[in-house]
This record gives sequence, structure tokens and C-alpha cells, in this order.
Amino acid sequence: MSQVLVQNNDTAHYKQAIKAASHSFTADVPKDKGGEETGPNPHELLLGALGACTSITLQMYAKKKEWDLKNVSVALSEEEVEDPANAGKKMTKITRDITVAGNLTDEQVESLKAIADKCPIHKILQGAKTIETAISKN
Repeated sequence: MSQVLVQNNDTAHYKQAIKAASHSFTADVPKDKGGEETGPNPHELLLGALGACTSITLQMYAKKKEWDLKNVSVALSEEEVEDPANAGKKMTKITRDITVAGNLTDEQVESLKAIADKCPIHKILQGAKTIETAISKN
């Protein structure tokens, strides 16, 4: 089970300290939203998680198959689009463009594309989920 602790550093601004295992990093929001831009915003962190998971999944799969995968690059973007199933409503569209390098056949590249959708973060984002929230006061 993964655990992460997020705490604000200054209630006047939106900078957040994130602790994940032995790693520490920062999230923030752009200056036009009242932040200081000291780190990626939460949407960028989400896209980064999907991109990292995709790349790692492809690397692991290629290694297991003993394929000559030299490099993986994953470019991601997020936008709001019209929801085709609900007129007048918006939905989030994430675009993931993967570039692979190495001595790979067309069939291997297609297999890697299919495996990209099996990365754990992709499954979380697309699958059924629940978020339980508890709140307490010090």
C-alpha cells in the first residue's frame, strides 16, 4: 500500500510539502491562481504519475521479452472536452503520446502500445474507484 503525506507550508499561499517514503518534493499552483509556482501543480503531478508508470511498464515488459527497447518518452496533456454521452457536460481528456526507440519490429511497437494501457496508474484512472475522506481537528 502506498502512503503519501501532504502538508501546507504557509496558509497565505498554496505551496504544499509532499512526503512519499524517503522522498520529499513540492506542489504549488501558478502565480495567476495565487501560488508561487515553486513546484508542479496537482494536475501536472497526476500526468507525471501516468507518464512515469507508462514508461516503467513498457521498460519492464520489453526487458521480460528481451526486446531492444533503448528509450521511452511519454508526453501528456490534459484538457476539458464536451462529453459525448452527456450533452452540455464537460469531461477530462488526457492525451498520452509515447515515443519508443530501439531495434523494434512493428509488432513489438503495437504490443507496447497495448501494454501501456495496462500500467497500474492507467487502470486506476480508468477503472472503478472510491475515495474515502475522514477529517479531524487538532
